[in-house]
Amino acid sequence: MDNQFRYTDEELIARFQEGDEQAYTELVNRYRDKLMTFVYRFVNDMEQAEDIIQDTMLKLYTHKHYYRNIAKFSTWIYTIAGNLAKTELRKRKSRKVTNISQMGPEDRDYELPSVAPETDEVVQSEYIEKKIQAAIQNLPLHFRTVTILRDIQELSYEEISKIVEVPLGTVKSRINRARLQLQKELIDLK
Repeated sequence: MDNQFRYTDEELIARFQEGDEQAYTELVNRYRDKLMTFVYRFVNDMEQAEDIIQDTMLKLYTHKHYYRNIAKFSTWIYTIAGNLAKTELRKRKSRKVTNISQMGPEDRDYELPSVAPETDEVVQSEYIEKKIQAAIQNLPLHFRTVTILRDIQELSYEEISKIVEVPLGTVKSRINRARLQLQKELIDLK
């Protein structure tokens, strides 16, 4: 199967359903990093995100016949990963892990270390990235989900609507409201 890149996701899952293991490997390669970014934004923990992606890929393997060609493959796989991430967040809540903010005290008193001028920019962008991640974590879950799918994963509104199972208008208004909330929190970064 040398011409894997020529197959659409939907063709690959169809091939996998027929027993082609290479097609599974190709789907994992296509989606692993994207899903990792997506899930990490939810759980804010690299190891946990890794576990959730493992579970997602295992589900893809064991539940391949549940996929029907009525939806885009990407919608289906994002839905699986999103549901697993939300389950993890619910477990956390029930463990009574209350994070007023996702940042620990060591992050709050952030001081730019004295570094060579060319690395100042890197440190500054890491600082901004941390702030953005913390702001995303502070969003209510229904806002966080649509924001990650739209602004980080760059999915279409239509696809997001299918993944989160709410009407298109609701998706658009949630994204707008989430962006406003993020802007308020991040205004001092400019």
